Amino acid sequence: MFVDIAKINIKAGDGGNGAVTFHREKYVASGGPDGGDGGKGGDVVFVADTNLSTLQDFRYKRKYAANPGQNGMSGRKNGRKAEDLIIRVPLGTLVKDAETGRIIADISSKEPVVVAKGGKGGWGNSHFATPTRQTPRFARPGMPGEEFDIQLELKLLADVGLVGFPNVGKSTLLSVVSQAKPEIADYHFTTITPKLGVVSAKEGKSFVMADIPGLIEGAWEGVGLGHQFLRHVERCRMLVHIVDIAGSEGRDPKEDFRVINEELKKFNAELAERPMVVAGNKCDLATDEQIEDFRKYVEGLGYEFYPIMAAIRYDVDPLLDKITEMLSKLPPVTVYEAEPAPQVDIDSLNSREVKITKCDGIYFVEGKWLYKVMQSVNFDDYESLNYFQNVLISGGVIEALRDAGIEEGDTVSIYEVQFDFVE
Repeated sequence: MFVDIAKINIKAGDGGNGAVTFHREKYVASGGPDGGDGGKGGDVVFVADTNLSTLQDFRYKRKYAANPGQNGMSGRKNGRKAEDLIIRVPLGTLVKDAETGRIIADISSKEPVVVAKGGKGGWGNSHFATPTRQTPRFARPGMPGEEFDIQLELKLLADVGLVGFPNVGKSTLLSVVSQAKPEIADYHFTTITPKLGVVSAKEGKSFVMADIPGLIEGAWEGVGLGHQFLRHVERCRMLVHIVDIAGSEGRDPKEDFRVINEELKKFNAELAERPMVVAGNKCDLATDEQIEDFRKYVEGLGYEFYPIMAAIRYDVDPLLDKITEMLSKLPPVTVYEAEPAPQVDIDSLNSREVKITKCDGIYFVEGKWLYKVMQSVNFDDYESLNYFQNVLISGGVIEALRDAGIEEGDTVSIYEVQFDFVE
């Protein structure tokens, strides 16, 4: 079964907790704190696997979680970092935030992509020792790992997309110009999944051609099978529109051409601007008048026309030469840029509860909503830092610290950020 959309939950590993321990050794008095740091939680990493062509496996398993980091130990021994969780997906898979639709990553190369980062390990109590605080009996807990509900969306990576009505010869053309073996039969919707084939052209050049399942009128809004696969056309650098020029099924070739172009435009207006050549298949069944009439029609619209007989590979080479020439001048296959996470609107959060704990003069502030805000803040950027300060005020954190008895100059620790409190 071909599956090109899946929704899953991913959770990176939490960081290990820092240890609260003290050095104990015979003949050594007051060994002092020696608690080690917790290990980093495992990341969730997506890797493209060229042996996969569908997202079917994600129909049966919906939750993926990396292991947490190991807790710190005595003797200043840090906890072990957890192994990353590797998730393999087909080449060309988009990873989107399921709630907002934001593109998190485009898995379009063999480079691993970290989608969810593991939490940092917490500091052991040895970090908190000072001349005035020689026996700190507290440590920092590990940071939680990132967690997302994500949508996986497969958009095939192909240079050329074959589009057209069912049974016009798309699969036949792909089978004679590549080693692909699509199912071919004399009935509609023989192809119900996109097929890819590598076409070898002249001078050692090659390109990837995709057979997109047949489209019909209304495909863009869910009619027929085509609406499931229109997304796979979006990455193609150019299109080859195949038309049954003989009208062997009683349809008008001109109307077929108009309808499919309209469906592409309605699905994505950019597809109407995609470079395209037109192949008139089954020209052995058409009269010379039919061929010339259709040629004038498509050339009048600005497209180049190539009459072919795909089944016997007649006049296919000129079409391939033209495709190779056009591809040499076109930009590479589209790769979608990851979109930055938006700053959190605190007014949209259901709860702004914070937990404040005081240990040896340090005020530790915790809150799930606050951690979510901090993930969107760049502390090296002045404007982003101002945003964070405003969040602390409007979110009631400063007021809660005052209620807890904080005084000017005291240290505040909010997860991985520490600062002195200033009125």
